Amino acid sequence: MSGHSKWSSIKHKKARTDDKRGKVFTKLIKEITTAARLGGGDESSNPRLRQAISSSKIVNMPVSNIERAIKKGTGELPGVTYEESTYEGYGPGGVALLIEVLTDNKNRSVSDIRHILTKYNGNMAELGAVSWMFENKGLIIVEEYDGNEDSLMEIALEAGAEDFSYDDGTYEIIVDQKDLESVRNELDNSGVKYTSAEITKIPKSTVKVEGKDAETVLKLMEAMEDLEDVQIVYSNFDIDPRDMEIVS
Repeated sequence: MSGHSKWSSIKHKKARTDDKRGKVFTKLIKEITTAARLGGGDESSNPRLRQAISSSKIVNMPVSNIERAIKKGTGELPGVTYEESTYEGYGPGGVALLIEVLTDNKNRSVSDIRHILTKYNGNMAELGAVSWMFENKGLIIVEEYDGNEDSLMEIALEAGAEDFSYDDGTYEIIVDQKDLESVRNELDNSGVKYTSAEITKIPKSTVKVEGKDAETVLKLMEAMEDLEDVQIVYSNFDIDPRDMEIVS
């Protein structure tokens, strides 16, 4: 399994713990609110909202929270307006970082991001310096499947998946971003339970990181995604699964 997918799997495992669940809910509520503000509150005609709601249901967010967030986005309830920004940087070992933000205070966001990068031996980069290294894809992670690997691969590929891999009990299914919903629906119809199904940015190539640099990169990723304004961080690191256990 590639580093970015392994990191995604670790994040979703952490989201099940009480101390992380609140932060995950907060990020998803901000995304739902923003999606509803930009595209309206009807998920049938708003793909971004539909994706945010689906992600919220996977982590068992109460329906009342989802409905309230939508109403704040459409203006039916008072709420904060969040501004979207993307920042780019480098971490230890030269790994690329793409940091997506939803914030009501850009000065705070930039200051917090710069602080974390400095603390963990990274630095900010100019706009466009690393974004070209990533491409949008749909990523589905399956951690528990009762059938065998071949049967799941057949379901995924017949549904339109571009790639399928397995490592250490976890399946990774990569799809064209436009096909994510149809592949996810086919998995639902086949009774396959997935940990996450989302549009993500996958690196076109990776950077091998080992030893102390690997440990620092993982700590940087976790600290960055713990920031209030940061929604998600993408990176192109390639770290041995044993080193990944530092944060799992």
